Amino acid sequence: MKPPRQPLFVAPRIYRSRRLRDAARILPVLGGFLVLVPILWDPAGDGARSTARDGIYLFVLWGALILAARLLAPRLGEDPPAPGQTED
Repeated sequence: MKPPRQPLFVAPRIYRSRRLRDAARILPVLGGFLVLVPILWDPAGDGARSTARDGIYLFVLWGALILAARLLAPRLGEDPPAPGQTED
């Protein structure tokens, strides 16, 4: 006899909580990739890059990553109900 299967779909609250945790995990990876983008702006290497433009880009990116982390952090502390419990 087979053991009972877990439900294919989970409650929306649990699903959102898991996706939010996934977003928090991918944020540093995305930030690391975006920090390297100024290197790709001048693939020819002719030296005509604007240091000011790169600096502004990095500063805005830094602020955006801080803002994204600030928006994600409060919701990460909420524990979803256990799979066997009902939502209130």
